[in-house]
Amino acid sequence: MDNLVARILFHLAFPVTDLEATKKFYVDGLGCTLGRESKSAVILGLAGHQLVAHLVKDSATTQKGIYPRHFGLVFTSEKDWQALADRAKAKGLKFYQEPRRRYPGKTIEHLTFFLEDPSGNLLEFKHYRNESAILGERGSAEIGDLGEPR
Repeated sequence: MDNLVARILFHLAFPVTDLEATKKFYVDGLGCTLGRESKSAVILGLAGHQLVAHLVKDSATTQKGIYPRHFGLVFTSEKDWQALADRAKAKGLKFYQEPRRRYPGKTIEHLTFFLEDPSGNLLEFKHYRNESAILGERGSAEIGDLGEPR
């Protein structure tokens, strides 16, 4: 499977309640590429990966806090992470959680911020100080914040 990684793209389908507001948030706000569109869905490119926003009449039950459901990107460059945070602020996107540092001084230390799209979907963008924390550091049992509802 490792040999295929460079040729594999991630796909995520998620519900939205307004396609025009979705396009404005993702394309104009985040800078996603716009793909195919229909009356009930729109395809978006986020860092080369495929997102498909499907129109629903009612949004899913709103969760309390950032868990369990959110999606986003892990940046390997702090500069790129900061550039997106700056863009989100400049475009007036809704921050669910402002940029901050989690687990300072630990091997899993990372920068993070959460955005909320017009349909209430949460997106997290992070940058780990140590790249090994992205999929490694199995000795650490800390995942998420203790004070956040799960």
